[in-house]
Amino acid sequence: MPLAKKFLIAINLISATQPAISAECSAKSGAQTVPLLELYTSEGCSSCPPADKWLSSIKQDSGKITPLAFHVDYWNYIGWKDRFSKAEYSDRQRKTAAFGRAGYVYTPQFVMNGRDFRGWDNSRLNQSIEATQKLASRANLSLDAVTQTNGEITLKVNAQTVNPVDAKNSDIFVVIYENNLVSQVKAGENSGRELNHDYVVRELFGAYQINNQNEFSKNFNLSSEWKKRDAGAVIYVQNSQTGDILQSLALKFCNS
Repeated sequence: MPLAKKFLIAINLISATQPAISAECSAKSGAQTVPLLELYTSEGCSSCPPADKWLSSIKQDSGKITPLAFHVDYWNYIGWKDRFSKAEYSDRQRKTAAFGRAGYVYTPQFVMNGRDFRGWDNSRLNQSIEATQKLASRANLSLDAVTQTNGEITLKVNAQTVNPVDAKNSDIFVVIYENNLVSQVKAGENSGRELNHDYVVRELFGAYQINNQNEFSKNFNLSSEWKKRDAGAVIYVQNSQTGDILQSLALKFCNS
């Protein structure tokens, strides 16, 4: 048998015996607290686009802040149904208002670490980030996204409070978010406008609780469609009694 043919057969045998390869990307929280910045917004709200634009300008990959946009549903009645809105996001905003003893909700509203964040601008944002980073983390978090050979993504999440006493009142939330979303609005207050969105919450899972061993671990199976999107995951831990954020962590899904 010619040497070249033997070599080709050998290559084919090696390839056939190799295990299936999957791509993995991961993130772990550090010693300092990373603040969670939430925007409550709606495509039916004429004053919301500037807030959406400002949120998009924030760089999540700096690891200094975790931005998320929750689209509420209570403006859908005025003529335009926001396709990203969900009643559960409106409920979350109302619960946040209750933590702050506010008797109403509004859009656009920014919430920093569970507290109303008015007068938002880059200067105030940087001050808040610097102040939060001086706080020691109260939870250890990790995210692992494994892209299987069939394109599906297995998201592995883990959480543990630094002080076991915190575990009792800790709620864990997991978010799937998406960037570079565009809507052509054809009705309502923003009729005729093209709206651009980033960090949009597409799925919200939780609240989950930490077990008696001060541990939380869960896997989420995401369809292969998520591999084609500019998307990622966020995990954050929130005190169920005060609304305070103990820690947050974001992970953008790998392209490979």
